[in-house]
Amino acid sequence: MKQISSRFSIAVHTLSLIAVAPNECTGDFIARSVNTNPVIIRRIMSKLKQAGLIDVRSGVGGAFLLKEPADISLLDVYRALEVVEEGQLFNFHKHPNPNCSVGRMIEQSLRTELIEAQLAMEEHLERVTIQQMMDQVRASE
Repeated sequence: MKQISSRFSIAVHTLSLIAVAPNECTGDFIARSVNTNPVIIRRIMSKLKQAGLIDVRSGVGGAFLLKEPADISLLDVYRALEVVEEGQLFNFHKHPNPNCSVGRMIEQSLRTELIEAQLAMEEHLERVTIQQMMDQVRASE
């Protein structure tokens, strides 16, 4: 089963870390916290920057949020990283048999249900912010 890329959770981790410690947030610092390669972090930070969520200081290093954590939704992160192909969370198998009654209609029948499921997920992500993620982390300390 194919899952949404781990880039999404890494990006949420990155944004939360930047909100807490912006002056320390170099790619290497974040990579150590995430426990991954700094190249992966730089790629993700580039996407977050392109989306207008962060800026990165050259030279001395560090990154900072361009919006308050309460104003960055998980949907913003999801969209910034383009974690799904062509905006569609669900794919369909190619070329079902048109001579089969199920094969002929399955995509059309299933598409509406899957679009509704994706919209429900996106509506939920829109209601959850980076601030809420940070609050949950603090509450568990």
